[in-house]
Amino acid sequence: MLPMEVLERAQSEMLSYGDSGMSVMEMSHRTPEFEEILHGAESALRELMSIPDNYKVLFLQGGASTQFAAVPLNLLSSHKCADYVVSGQFSKKAYLEAKKYGDVVIAASSAGASPTFSTVPVTTKSSFRPDADYVHICFNNTIYGTKFNYIPDTENIPLVADMSSCICSEPIDVSRFGLIYAGAQKNIAPAGLTIVIVREDLIGSAREDTPAMLDYKLMADNDSMYNTPPCWCIYMAKLVFEWILSIGGLEEMKRRNEKKASLLYDYLDGQKYYTAPVDRKCRSIMNVVFVTGDAELDKKFAKEAAEAGLKNLKGHRSVGGMRASIYNAMPYEGVVALVEFMKKFAQENPKLGSDEL
Repeated sequence: MLPMEVLERAQSEMLSYGDSGMSVMEMSHRTPEFEEILHGAESALRELMSIPDNYKVLFLQGGASTQFAAVPLNLLSSHKCADYVVSGQFSKKAYLEAKKYGDVVIAASSAGASPTFSTVPVTTKSSFRPDADYVHICFNNTIYGTKFNYIPDTENIPLVADMSSCICSEPIDVSRFGLIYAGAQKNIAPAGLTIVIVREDLIGSAREDTPAMLDYKLMADNDSMYNTPPCWCIYMAKLVFEWILSIGGLEEMKRRNEKKASLLYDYLDGQKYYTAPVDRKCRSIMNVVFVTGDAELDKKFAKEAAEAGLKNLKGHRSVGGMRASIYNAMPYEGVVALVEFMKKFAQENPKLGSDEL
């Protein structure tokens, strides 16, 4: 979802941004108007996340999956080795892509958990090779409903985090990371924009055969405009950043998100019809996964929920069940409606041995 206030603002400026006589969708990225949008988006994000001055903010294309290759191409510089923590499907994909470019190993994994990836691996400094060029994690796992409840201690090794599904959902100490990347389509803007926040000392050592479009230094030197950037998405991101700032910043965003997640988890924990198959210590506040224990009932739930106006509750095809994605713009009332539907569904579809609803 996008915030209603943001959609209404975009609607009001759809035909003409300011007095330009152009929609942002028609605007050249070389115009003063778009440069104002680009710099405004960066400024707002820096304020929102308290990004230190020695970090570059890049607005790129290609989705977060493109960063699976861009990260090793740019950062496998000194020792040509990196360590990956695999806690879900996307960190596994990132690991497999990075293996093409150097000595890349799995330092820790929760693939063997039951159910698989239902928790986040616990790591210490000794989990990582001292000569690793970087350590990579996926901070929030959308498919499995887990989130890192700690920032791994990598000592002096740069920590790289895929934050696609949790960026801007709560305060984070950017200085603890060497690089953060995120596809914008969960919490920030329509699909088509990827944000990279990278410490300056990690820029400039890309492999010689790195494609120009994946070279962080080239992108930074050209202010994210080496080629035509995703202009509309950057504009929408700017509006979202400004909206979050207007409601009180990331502290208020965290409060709202925890309130929504607590409502749903408290219901799940207080009944026996549904199960949340996730380690309580690392539950995501963005993606809440639950099942009935009956695959046919799960299908029926998703179908009837959609008919009731509760969309996209079907779990990922690899795990089944249900997944409620309660990203930033989802209002508290939306979670209230979901819980009420869950109660109603349980009453109308009794299962053997689940008399407590």
